Amino acid sequence: MNNYELMVIFTPVLSDEEYKNVQKKYSDLITENGGTIIHSNPWGLKSLAYPIQKKTTGIYLVLEFTAEATFNEKLKIALLRDEQVMRHMITKLDKYAVEYNAVKRSGVGFNTKKTEV
Repeated sequence: MNNYELMVIFTPVLSDEEYKNVQKKYSDLITENGGTIIHSNPWGLKSLAYPIQKKTTGIYLVLEFTAEATFNEKLKIALLRDEQVMRHMITKLDKYAVEYNAVKRSGVGFNTKKTEV
């Protein structure tokens, strides 16, 4: 199992109920294919850096999950077929990124020490 992060930008015309249904749809897709959701972080409506499909805002969703490497292709196809998805990005996380995300979620700062010379 590999660790991944999925960021999706949905069209801004979704209602709250539609947005929750879409979140559940992709969470269920991951779990049905043997993956596990580690953390879900819905960012909500944000401005885009540049217009996409003549829209200047989008609804963001960030999912951190574990899954088999072969699952990414199924997820990519599902995202490309969905008309509500404007952009998506799947990133494989290394052990340092997984540790960073866990510390960031816990709210505890990193243990940093000054080295004396």
